[in-house]
Amino acid sequence: MSLSRRHFLQLAVAVNALSLFKAGMVNAEPGIGLKFGPPSPFSFETLKTLARERAGREYAPPPQPDPAIVKQIDYDAHGKLQYRKEAALWAESGGSYPISFQHVGMFFPKTVIMNVVEKGTAREILYDPRLFTMGPDHVAKGLPASPSAFAGFWVHESRKGSDWKTREPWVTFLGASYFRAIGELGQVGLSARGIALNPGTSNPEEFPDFVSFWFEPAAKTDDPVTVYALLDGPSLTGAYRFLLRRTRGVVMEIEAALFLRKDIERLGIAPLTSMYWFSETAKPTGVDWRPEVHDSDGLALWTGVGEHIWRPINNPSHIMVSSFADKSPKGFGLSQRDRVLDHYQDGVRYHLRPSAWVEPLGDWGEGAVQLTEIPTDDEIHDNIVAMWVPKEPATAGKTYDLRYRIHWLADEAFPSPLARCVATRLGNGGQPGKPRPKGVRKFMVEFLGKPLAKLPYGEKPEPVITATRGELSRIEIEAVPDDVPGHWRTHFDLAVTGQDPVEIRCYLRHKDEVMSETWLYQYHPF
Repeated sequence: MSLSRRHFLQLAVAVNALSLFKAGMVNAEPGIGLKFGPPSPFSFETLKTLARERAGREYAPPPQPDPAIVKQIDYDAHGKLQYRKEAALWAESGGSYPISFQHVGMFFPKTVIMNVVEKGTAREILYDPRLFTMGPDHVAKGLPASPSAFAGFWVHESRKGSDWKTREPWVTFLGASYFRAIGELGQVGLSARGIALNPGTSNPEEFPDFVSFWFEPAAKTDDPVTVYALLDGPSLTGAYRFLLRRTRGVVMEIEAALFLRKDIERLGIAPLTSMYWFSETAKPTGVDWRPEVHDSDGLALWTGVGEHIWRPINNPSHIMVSSFADKSPKGFGLSQRDRVLDHYQDGVRYHLRPSAWVEPLGDWGEGAVQLTEIPTDDEIHDNIVAMWVPKEPATAGKTYDLRYRIHWLADEAFPSPLARCVATRLGNGGQPGKPRPKGVRKFMVEFLGKPLAKLPYGEKPEPVITATRGELSRIEIEAVPDDVPGHWRTHFDLAVTGQDPVEIRCYLRHKDEVMSETWLYQYHPF
């Protein structure tokens, strides 16, 4: 995605009002309202059949309204295309959560067909330029009514709240197969995708599109908004059903049927995409005035055998792909654990970014959670991908039936009961007051949690540390001097030569009892 992440997050909230399609057309203002196409039968099974049939045909990209005009709808011009408040789906009746639509533009140039469903019947929601605010000289006025110029949609807070028109939408689908949600702290941040194809490989990454959506209303605020989606791309098609629930954050239950047209080198299931520039762990001197800049600071894993793992994210000098082999994983996610404003000092509120947790439903079998870290020198790029990659090759003609949930919260959906890693810091190794030896790095890893708080007075946990290469020394453990019960830190030196990465592993134990989750870190020698 080429759109600046900061600009994306600052797009104005466009909120609208509309009744269900069976009412025909809403005339809150003369000439303004939704119009609908002819009815046709619809179900998830018919959508699966459509996806399967498309996979058997040659790929045809979705239509694009006049490219010469669309490429002129830049960030500023797109921001002026706000969907009219009197034209949101279900703003007055028919569903608890209004839906507004987003316009095509330079960063989202492809048409996405929108449909509304009632009692097994679907109608297309027809594009009309009058649904958007456009000044008399706006470049988008030159677009014809067909093909549609819808590019995505927003799901708004309950229409029963008087402030839903000004609050942050709680779900957004916009661009390729990208979608995102706010967490319980009221912020958006990282994104999810319908699928990821070949990230971090020698082959170009492919970005299939959600080319059509179908909407079923939530009768009550406790009910889910149901969204169906048709995915299409050169290498595969897919039929998706999203059950979107507004909880203290957002929970999405997702069912997907995938049909492969071509062999795929790396098929990424339930991919999460985020931004990590630098943090307290390590950063070049003077790279930026802020102490930290990231939407997520680590990958959390809950393995099939029950181990909880925390892997801090890096900004490497070249693309790195790390694989965490597993069988029947219980879950994984990209998290923002650092919630202290002073650690960021940024008005965009990085400390409130959501964490996203993927919960597999059913047995996903053998494979690996793969973490792709891409170098970046700015915060405008999504440079982190986490996803599940099945062990078996993804070959043409193969099908996949998947179910999973994504929890958009402040923390992991199922946090470890053990002490958890709360900070990772790197510095020069050796002893203060003496020459610092070259090639020696000091690591400081902090853990916090109830098991450590329950240690008998005078007893210490034991750090268990291993490294794939190099020599470990000066291993120590101490309580952090902040009078917080259960807050401990271990520090150690690692002497290593050469530039190859080093995988380091650490956890705390007391006698035979494991006290903490497992900290993993990929160290890149300077």
